Amino acid sequence: MTDQRYRQCAIGVLDTRDDPDMRFDADGVCHYYPAYKAAEARDVKTSNEGEAALQDLAAQIREDGKGKRYDCIVGLSGGVDSTYVALQAKRLGLRPLAVHLDNGWNAELAVQNIENIVSRLDFDLHTHVINWEEFRDLQRAYFKASVIDIEIVSDHAIFALVNKLAGKYGVRHILSGTNVVTEQVLPPHWIFNKSDHVNIQAIHKAYGTVKLETYPFMDLKLKKGLQLLGKVTSHSILNWVPYNKAQVKQRIIEELGWRDYGGKHHESLFTRFYQGYILPRKFGVDKRKAHLTNLIYSGQITKAEALAELEKPPYAPELMADDLVFVAKKLGFTVEEFEEILRQPPRPHTDFATERGVYDTYPVLKPLRGLANLAKKSLGVGA
Repeated sequence: MTDQRYRQCAIGVLDTRDDPDMRFDADGVCHYYPAYKAAEARDVKTSNEGEAALQDLAAQIREDGKGKRYDCIVGLSGGVDSTYVALQAKRLGLRPLAVHLDNGWNAELAVQNIENIVSRLDFDLHTHVINWEEFRDLQRAYFKASVIDIEIVSDHAIFALVNKLAGKYGVRHILSGTNVVTEQVLPPHWIFNKSDHVNIQAIHKAYGTVKLETYPFMDLKLKKGLQLLGKVTSHSILNWVPYNKAQVKQRIIEELGWRDYGGKHHESLFTRFYQGYILPRKFGVDKRKAHLTNLIYSGQITKAEALAELEKPPYAPELMADDLVFVAKKLGFTVEEFEEILRQPPRPHTDFATERGVYDTYPVLKPLRGLANLAKKSLGVGA
């Protein structure tokens, strides 16, 4: 039976199954499109304007970095966005510390890409190998909690790590891979506040069994320190350069020996499986629809091309079947246990304590709320 309430955006490929609250204008264009165009008008600078802004920023970074070992930090996952940020940093004559979080799920190709990038650009690399027992316990807790944003446990750790290293080396600038033209569009209920350490701790308290002694939390102490210092700034520099995804891929292939993973953020084996299997199976979410819609809005692909891409499986079914066995075993589940968890109904993150609740209970902490926006902006360093 056809859902009479179903509608798809006239321009993009998101629809009312992705966001039941989607709004449409008289032409059938959903509210995500004008929101995208507003962000593009506000944040994206191209041609001479963008280059001038970038050169001014680079001059400031170099000035602030005088006498220091590094003048900025670049988070490096081996993906397209972070690789292009690194390439731009080199072009601008900056001296970044490249930072990588090894959470135990790196694809072998990602490791090779990172090695190629830092070698060819002559950057120092700081790799933080997260404690696997702690991290696995966190991921298991998130599975058992049935909340949607399991990737928070990686993203939060990355954000905490780059900010702690900025403090250690006296660096005032973080170069982020976040950008409007490829990743502005995303239904808000598909993710949760990446900086909310209270929610992470609450979910782990409910379902975890291993004490978190080394996991890098962006806790109140670090947030307060950042607020008081006010000296660490994240810059989304890809908004200031022409950023056509296909063209950038070709450039980093030619200049850095980069090799493609076959999907957005597939440099992580877990992310590949999470986006291709867990999200569609448990939450009815196909993140490709947001990614492709973003590329339509920015004029990089057509709607017909996006629809054709969505006719394909998220990734090779044979590989997905292998990943199911691998991921379940690595997390300490049998496949049957894993599938039983996936059959449990989803729960909102707000079923557990949140940072917002802490602010409401303790008004003195409310000024720290602004750091949530800083967190969301800075998290793109691992993109």
